[in-house]
Amino acid sequence: MINKLCILILISVFLNASEETSSSLTRQKFEVLELKKELNDFYKDKEQEYQERKKELEGILSQIEKEKNEIKDLHDKNLEILQDIKLAVESKTSKIYNQMKPKIAADIFNQMIGEGKIDDVFDIILKLKESNVTQIMKFLSVPNASILTQMLENFNINKEKKD
Repeated sequence: MINKLCILILISVFLNASEETSSSLTRQKFEVLELKKELNDFYKDKEQEYQERKKELEGILSQIEKEKNEIKDLHDKNLEILQDIKLAVESKTSKIYNQMKPKIAADIFNQMIGEGKIDDVFDIILKLKESNVTQIMKFLSVPNASILTQMLENFNINKEKKD
């Protein structure tokens, strides 16, 4: 009889444990479903936040691109104005030197070359009439005339290569 009683107690404990395990599994399943719902909500919130930030960044990039184009346009306009000014100055300079007596122009060029401004002198000579350059070269110092002649020759060779 004690054996039967022990068996009944064991069966009862086992059934109780089985009910607790089933209840525990149901509770765990519910907790997992809740956790899954929370994770999905969290993911949706982060995705929405990401999309908003992405939209903000795209707006900022668009604004930067617009401002970059405005700056480029302004730069191009300023460059054009600068070119116009440079052409006006070069035109005046060549006009002045074309009307100047060759000896005086040569003295000025010798002085400028002595100050290391050979490129400036060369730029002016390129814009002068050929007959005036010939007259000025007569009055330049021999070393300066030689340097400018070499520069003119190299310029003509490079110009022919480009053509």
